[in-house]
Amino acid sequence: MLSNVANLLHRSVRYLVSPGGRGEEMLRGTRTLILLHAFPLSADQWLPQLARVPVGWQFIAPDIRGFRGMGPAFEDAQLGGATMDDYAGDVLELMDHLDVGKAAICGLSMGGYVAMAMVARAPQRVTHLVLADTKMTADTDDGRAGRDKMRALVDAEGPAAIATAMLPKLLGATAHRDQPDLEIAVRRLIEVNRTESIAGAIGALKSRPDRTAALAAVRVPSLIMCGEEDALTPIADSRAMAETIPGATLTAIPQCGHLSNLEQPLLFNAALQAFLR
Repeated sequence: MLSNVANLLHRSVRYLVSPGGRGEEMLRGTRTLILLHAFPLSADQWLPQLARVPVGWQFIAPDIRGFRGMGPAFEDAQLGGATMDDYAGDVLELMDHLDVGKAAICGLSMGGYVAMAMVARAPQRVTHLVLADTKMTADTDDGRAGRDKMRALVDAEGPAAIATAMLPKLLGATAHRDQPDLEIAVRRLIEVNRTESIAGAIGALKSRPDRTAALAAVRVPSLIMCGEEDALTPIADSRAMAETIPGATLTAIPQCGHLSNLEQPLLFNAALQAFLR
């Protein structure tokens, strides 16, 4: 895996590139998949996918603004008041920097919100769409109240408290029972982030628009994936999205919760690669 920092116009973005992908110099005939991570993780969430890339593709996984906060990628980030549209703009600017005109986009959870913001902002630049363990409805009143409580928690106690609060729902029952090491790994992915990054993303999540109606306008090959044990975005939400996007395919991943790419990476990779072929 290659870890890079792209110096964009207004900020720096850390991103990972799959082995054999050049990022800065596109290989002739190579297609690109952009992987967008969940809240409150980082691009490192996608290591199991970056290690298994189909021939003819390169995978690029950027940190959403402020995550893995360190060095210039954190210090020049404008975190307060950022929106999903701002996050989408960051990814599109990274694509420009890497001379990637069009790409397949895969977003999990919060990454799915960013993916749909990209579709809304620049549909001509999206060749394929993968939405995993996500939904397109806006937060309810109760949901926004929950965001406020989470913001207060991270301000008072930091990322470790967010990890403790979220882990029971981020992973499915099977992972909690059979993969204790995964729970430790996910905790580390969360705790490496900075309080300011998590707080900024909470604001973006709370203010995100409802994009349910926009699903019907999607005109690229689309795959919806969801863990059957997902308690945060139940499979019923994924089924509704698949029924709304013309020609979309739904893949349910067994024995798997919200972080399907980490809990069942072999099944996730098989579905993703079959779709890209």
